[in-house]
Amino acid sequence: MALEVTTIASTAPANAPEELVTWVAGVAELTKPDAIHWCDGSEAERDRLNAQMVASGTFVQLNPEKRPNSYLARSEPSDVARVESRTFICSADPDDAGPTNNWADPVEMKKTLAWLFAGCMRGRTMYVIPFSMGPLGGEISKLGIEITDSPYVVVNMRMMTRIGKPALDAIAAGGTWVPAVHSVGYPLVDPDGNARADVPWPCSDEKYITHFPETHEIWSYGSGYGGNALLGKKCYALRIASVLAREEGWLAEHMLILRITGPDGREYHLTAAFPSACGKTNLAMLRPTIPGWKVETVGDDIAWMRPGADGRLYAINPEAGFFGVAPGTSEETNPTCLHALNHDVIFTNVALTDDGDIWWEGLTDVPPDHLIDWQGLDWTPGCGRPAAHPNSRFTVHASQAESISPDWEDPAGVPIDVILFGGRRARNIPLISESYDWEHGVFVGATVSSEQTAAAEGTVGSLRRDPFAMLPFCGYNMADYWAHWLKVGLVLGDKAPKIFQVNWFRKDADGKWLWPGFGDNSRPIEWALRRVNGEVEAVDAISGRIPAPGDLNVEGLDISEQQLSALFELDPDAWDREAALTEEYFAQFGDKVPEALHQQLWYLRERIAKAQDAAE
Repeated sequence: MALEVTTIASTAPANAPEELVTWVAGVAELTKPDAIHWCDGSEAERDRLNAQMVASGTFVQLNPEKRPNSYLARSEPSDVARVESRTFICSADPDDAGPTNNWADPVEMKKTLAWLFAGCMRGRTMYVIPFSMGPLGGEISKLGIEITDSPYVVVNMRMMTRIGKPALDAIAAGGTWVPAVHSVGYPLVDPDGNARADVPWPCSDEKYITHFPETHEIWSYGSGYGGNALLGKKCYALRIASVLAREEGWLAEHMLILRITGPDGREYHLTAAFPSACGKTNLAMLRPTIPGWKVETVGDDIAWMRPGADGRLYAINPEAGFFGVAPGTSEETNPTCLHALNHDVIFTNVALTDDGDIWWEGLTDVPPDHLIDWQGLDWTPGCGRPAAHPNSRFTVHASQAESISPDWEDPAGVPIDVILFGGRRARNIPLISESYDWEHGVFVGATVSSEQTAAAEGTVGSLRRDPFAMLPFCGYNMADYWAHWLKVGLVLGDKAPKIFQVNWFRKDADGKWLWPGFGDNSRPIEWALRRVNGEVEAVDAISGRIPAPGDLNVEGLDISEQQLSALFELDPDAWDREAALTEEYFAQFGDKVPEALHQQLWYLRERIAKAQDAAE
């Protein structure tokens, strides 16, 4: 029987504000749960939910000797990733969503959601999760409440955010909060009172992930997976936070954060935006190959950055954990990440070994002789299907990474010296170049692209634009977002971080990588930090300022002068064609493109023409 609304207030903690209790009661009245549980974030609560999910079949407990306190979940094959086609920005004016978002009318969407959510939690427990994005009490941090009917979401949110009593105490003290409602859309009792059995991974074929910029609300229905359900992640930390950032004068970015310490003991902080498949996770846990340099992780995915009292830009990692892609992670590619997964991990859609451990493609060179695959089926090498889903994931608390920085939870944030933008480009883009100024850096971020590598992605070799690596995540019109970046630059003035573009993926004429990557990516970063210090000069080029001959540290690196030269080769005719594509790309945003970016395109063409003249 559905929970009576009149009893809901009695379930709430004593310090829950009336506004919050009223909102929870309204959601309960709509969704009709059988019970309500206010999450306190305790270990006892976590252990109880984990045991409950083992009993229901949602979790498989892994071998406690090999992987202590760790679990495997298998989702439905229809629920394995973000669903961008079902993700909506519900702004009052469709122009505020822009051409890169799916827009929906907020009034009509609320009607749709009211119909979908009506009775959707019958037979289930409604969990109320108070949470903080960022260290509690920090000026850059934000609060939220997620309502969900999924215990899987609760235990994942416990790793990915700061949940429970401390967050509720901050809300009770007057902290503003973002309301977020989630349901898997699989009620156990129909409106007539007929019951049905639960399943290990409840979800619905109908899915909506909706954001309301004007009211800062998130409503998600039908999926139990990842950012569709863990609403503190992309939904809050980027889509809604980007709206809050524009309103309040800060930046919510799809960026990792590193602390880098040089041989002289000086500390630097760097943020970096990379589209998918561009080495972001490896950079977040970089092991430098240059003696004397140390890299530590502040955040692997998202950065919230705010101008500080001293005029510099300060960043926090609003998340508390890593929700990473498993396939390809190995002792060779990312040992730091792999070592963080030794205990207290939730794995989703990886394979299960016969001795109760996990496996995925790329973990070892030779696969086991037998596995249970991500769909629960017997698997053997050569059977013709992957053992782990290509988007299979791990959830782990950030403190378990041996690379974690001691200042990763500093509520004041860390001062940013360098911002990197990167894409996956086989040609044209050099290994590293420095933007001429902040406006040029925004132009670089706005035009970040990767070359398509498979027919399924589009025309092979064509460019896929992913501005600021925010294409699926910006909560408003992308051109307005660029304008906001320009405004922040005006506030920062000469204290703004230097902006660089990097490209680890340049190839030679035979299609072979020119740069070794991985730990050696510390070398162009070292050059960038030396530029911050004013230690080295740079050469003006089409893309920006590039290292002068001999200034990039390649000591001990097996790379020829020819390869090194090719990494910085800039064909003016190819750049001319790229400039034309950029103009075409800007056209889709109409007159919203800031004039400063049109001016930067003009400057680019001026540099191209100068290089063409010099080549004749």
